[in-house]
Amino acid sequence: MKPWLDIIGIGEDGYDGLSADAKSALQSAEIIIGGSRHHGLAPHLRAERIKWPSPFSAMADKILGYRGRKVALLVTGDPLWYSAGSRIARVADSGEIKFHPQISAFQHACARMGWSIPDVEKLTAHGRPASQIVPAFANGARLVVLTSGSDTALVVARLLTEKGFGRSHVRALGAMGGPRESSVEGTASEWSESGPKNDIPDFHTLCIECIASPLFKPLRRGPGLPDEAFESDGNITKREVRAITLAALSPARGELLWDIGLGSGSVSVEWMRAAPHAEAFGIERRSDRCDIARRNSENLGTPRLRIVHGTAPDALRGLPSPDAVFIGGGLDEKIVDVALAALKPFGRLVANGVTLESESLLASLHAKHGGRLVRIAVERAENIGSYRCWRRPMTVTQWALET
Repeated sequence: MKPWLDIIGIGEDGYDGLSADAKSALQSAEIIIGGSRHHGLAPHLRAERIKWPSPFSAMADKILGYRGRKVALLVTGDPLWYSAGSRIARVADSGEIKFHPQISAFQHACARMGWSIPDVEKLTAHGRPASQIVPAFANGARLVVLTSGSDTALVVARLLTEKGFGRSHVRALGAMGGPRESSVEGTASEWSESGPKNDIPDFHTLCIECIASPLFKPLRRGPGLPDEAFESDGNITKREVRAITLAALSPARGELLWDIGLGSGSVSVEWMRAAPHAEAFGIERRSDRCDIARRNSENLGTPRLRIVHGTAPDALRGLPSPDAVFIGGGLDEKIVDVALAALKPFGRLVANGVTLESESLLASLHAKHGGRLVRIAVERAENIGSYRCWRRPMTVTQWALET
C-alpha cells in the first residue's frame, strides 16, 4: 500500500527547517491539515487548508475521510511523541502513513537546560489535568512538561509548592528554535505567590528541577504509601497489606484495573502511580466514599481515576476488559465469575477478606480455581503510656490468581 497521508513535524523555524522529503510531501499535497500556528509556519503552500476539527476527538474520522487523496498533516515536533500522530496510527493501517519527525520540544528543552534526555522525566499536561504529573515529584528529579497554555506554569508551580517542592527551579521555554524564542525562570514558590516576572507565552515547555523542602518528606512512587497520605473514613487497605496487594496485581504500562469496592481509592491510586499510563475504574456503592476516593485521586496525582457509583456485578456491565481486578469489598462468587470472564489473557485477580464468611468463600474459590491463598497478619509497634507494645490489625486473607 502506498502512503496517502504524510504526518509532518514542524518546528518554530517553519518550512525552511524541514527535510527535503517533508518539503516534497507538502508541495505535492492536495490537502494540508493543521492548527492555525502550523499553517502560519508554512503560509506559501497552495494546497487546500483545513484547521483541526472541533472537537479534537473527531480528528481521526475527519482525516480518514480523505482517504484516496494526497493529505499532509502538520503537527509540532515529533509526530509520535505526545502528538496527534500516535492517535492516527491507532486507527489507520501503517502502510497508509509516512511520518516525518522533527526535533521534539523535549529535545529542544533538554538542549537548552544541558540535561541528558534519558535522565529526564518527560511528561505532558497538554489537554490533561496538570495534577497527573504529581507522582513524578521527587527530590533531585528533572521534569520536562508539555503545557496547555500560559496558565499551566502557574498551576504546576502551585502544585509543587503545595507538595513541599516550593524551592524547585522552574523555567518556561517558549517558541524554541524560532525567532520568537523566550525564557522565563523562577522558583515554584515565587510563581505561586506573585507569578513570574515576565509574561509566559501560551506555547511553551516547562522545565523543573525538583527541590524538596528540608521539612517535607516526599511521597515515593513505589507501593505502600503511608495510610495518612489518604483521606479515609476508616475503610482503607492498610499500608502493608496494600503493598502486598499491589505486588500481586503487578501494575504495568497502560494496563487497566477494576477496583471493586473502591473505598478510599488507595489501591487504584497506587496502581496508577506505579506504572506509566496505567488506568483504573473504581466501583463503589456509597456516594460519600466515591467523593473521598475522588479527592484522594486528585491530591495524589491520579486525576484520571474513573469512579463508578454503583454495585457490582451490575455496575461492571459495559466497562472495558481489565488486565487486573481487585475485590476489596462486597465479595461474592457472582462478582468473581464476572471478573474472571472479563479478564484479558495473562490477567490477575486479587481478592482480600477479613470476615470468617469471606475467608470461607476465598478458600472455596481457591479450591475451585487454584492460585495462591495466603493470610497476612501485620503487627505494629504502638505506645502504651511510657511503654511500647505490638498491636495487630485484623488478619487479611488474600486469594490471588493469574489467568
